[in-house]
Amino acid sequence: MISPAPAQSVLPNSPAPIRVMIVDDSVVARGFYKRWIDREPDLEFAASFRSGREAIDHVERIDPDIVVLDIEMPDLDGISALPLLLEKKPGLGVIMASTLTRRNAEITLKALSLGALDCIPKPDANNATDTVDFSRELIEKVRGLGRRKSRLRVRPRPAPVREPEHPEGGDERAQAKPAARVHAPVHVAAPCTRSLPKTPPRAIVIGSSTGGPQALTQVVTALGDVAMRVPILITQHMPPTFTTILAEHLARSSGKPVHEARDGEPIVAGGIFVAPGGLHMRVKRRDAGAVIALDDGPQVNFCRPAVDPLFSSAASYWGSHLLGVVLTGMGSDGTHGAADIVNAGGSIIAQDEATSVVWGMPGSVAEAGLCAAILPLPDIAPRIVRLFSGERP
Repeated sequence: MISPAPAQSVLPNSPAPIRVMIVDDSVVARGFYKRWIDREPDLEFAASFRSGREAIDHVERIDPDIVVLDIEMPDLDGISALPLLLEKKPGLGVIMASTLTRRNAEITLKALSLGALDCIPKPDANNATDTVDFSRELIEKVRGLGRRKSRLRVRPRPAPVREPEHPEGGDERAQAKPAARVHAPVHVAAPCTRSLPKTPPRAIVIGSSTGGPQALTQVVTALGDVAMRVPILITQHMPPTFTTILAEHLARSSGKPVHEARDGEPIVAGGIFVAPGGLHMRVKRRDAGAVIALDDGPQVNFCRPAVDPLFSSAASYWGSHLLGVVLTGMGSDGTHGAADIVNAGGSIIAQDEATSVVWGMPGSVAEAGLCAAILPLPDIAPRIVRLFSGERP
């Protein structure tokens, strides 16, 4: 164990640094983590431990905001330690770190269902580029989740911005309600001045990242028979192998034909296609129909797969008959693609801040004024179902 670091001094009225605890049996990994965290002024290395048991014994005293938790450790592994850490410190933000194996991908998906907020694949120790990308992604995830926790500590959650209800079908407008007693900057969504379509869409595209696996499970399961009437294409920020397990998990949970997309396969109604990790997924026109196009081109918004390529290419094919859904996730991936959907006459639904693990991606789309509705997660699938039933809001 590395002794807890002394608290960093901060300027008056400046946000407290995000305290990070590392749990990994590799002394080399712990050293890298500490070095990366120490160079970030808004982060604070709190402590590190070599096993889950040590972490559980000290988590209350160390009081971290974020824990980076390895899966494979002696004494007590990550998946066993996770619920005990959350029991000791409710609300703790946990990022699971694992190697890219099928077994670890399955364990990681289970950890996300048990309360971990995100996951990160460990790099190839012999590949310097992988290590640089890993450090950047790790710091981004720690910072994003840490800021979310800090914001929730200092202010109540805002009231969700809901799609307005106008039976007569007139202009639909919704204004975000200000939260009471706000003591920190908050996200403010642009009013929903756009309307959801009067006719059912011919395709649905979904983008998600942090918190996405659980959100996707809820949405896909609750779509019911609607999922058999149109193709559904999903981009979730995840590495190879993890997306394979995600597709299998979604298929089991929803009872629907979810699978990892294959290059060149026809996009047909009733198919639910998940972008493979490490590849962008696009919609391509071929003969009289649409097919999946996969490529390993440059990262977009530091991601591959990215949401923007899917949204933009789908907008080119389905135009005004496309519905885009932006779920919880860090960053702004999906905003440019959502703009392309709207410019083509399609519509966008975003998950609201109160039910998002991180309101980065949906918040960016909302703040850009691209949404026809900003809804709590449990309301998204029912609202889509109503579109297909012919019911107007």
